[in-house]
Amino acid sequence: MNLYAGLRPLLFRLPPERAHALTLWALKSGLLGGASKADDPVLATEVWGRRFANPLGMSAGFDKNAEVMAPLLRLGFGFVEVGSITPKPQPGNPRPRVFRLPADRAVINRLGFNNEGIAGAEPRLKAFRATPVPGVLGVNLGKNKDGQAEADYAASTRALARHADYLAINVSSPNTPGLRALQGRAELERLIAAVRAELPDPPPALVLKIAPDLTEPDRRDIAAVALDRLDGLIVSNTTVARPENLRDPAKSETGGLSGRPLFRPSTDLLAEMYRLTEGRLPLIGVGGVEDGATAYAKIRAGASLVQLYTALVYEGPGLVTRIKRELSELLRRDGFARVADAVGADVAS
Repeated sequence: MNLYAGLRPLLFRLPPERAHALTLWALKSGLLGGASKADDPVLATEVWGRRFANPLGMSAGFDKNAEVMAPLLRLGFGFVEVGSITPKPQPGNPRPRVFRLPADRAVINRLGFNNEGIAGAEPRLKAFRATPVPGVLGVNLGKNKDGQAEADYAASTRALARHADYLAINVSSPNTPGLRALQGRAELERLIAAVRAELPDPPPALVLKIAPDLTEPDRRDIAAVALDRLDGLIVSNTTVARPENLRDPAKSETGGLSGRPLFRPSTDLLAEMYRLTEGRLPLIGVGGVEDGATAYAKIRAGASLVQLYTALVYEGPGLVTRIKRELSELLRRDGFARVADAVGADVAS
């Protein structure tokens, strides 16, 4: 952490996307991602019949092209979610399209699903599956800007699902026109049916990543669809809202806001979806996780697993080990023998 604190001013002189590319290079080169210590047994959990050494994962958006799965797992994550991957390669939106908000410990992005498509990701996913690196792999799917939703998600499922422990349908990014409209009940049911028709046997778990800006009726509809047709939810994606207390000048940029300002709205939505799904579905909590306390709050609000990304921009890779240490201390302090015992502890039945 101290080393990263010294390097951060230099990294922050680079445009965010260039700094990100440098981080990916360091991971691929072995400069980051050395073997981490064994996790405290209290952190182990089982979701979808798969064992997680710890509940902390890397969110989609960091490794868009499935390039650094093994190094991230060696860094200490219990699972990694790659993508979003679209059927065809696409460049995304014009630059600049990523903005740091240091005063708010936040980031705004309007990347627009920039990625190398199935052709770039599939060989890497296949090669990763041939390695002995332990950890759970999620694959996050998006649609091309000019694509048809059902056809795009079905094509990606057909090509990539066999490599995934879980498959995430992303219909909640604010940076692809019309994408969030797919969160309506009828649209979701058709889309999920198209994806399920392409799942291999045995299938990966199928989850949906939702927006924090949903209306109350949409939340109830999504919960009903999830209970009937899905194996879980990811709560939540970035927000198009701009809290009044944002201080950084970059707050006026368009795109999805992530990081500390997203913690409260995403955690409130997490608790609501836990109630609406009656605690019957695993939820992945993401949004504003930056220490053990925020990870623990997500778990107590109903998350079986927790993801982060933006906080790493400000804290560096040592944050993974620190969160796990703090989380295990909090679980033991409150008398929980395992993560699963704490899930939903703060949500009234």
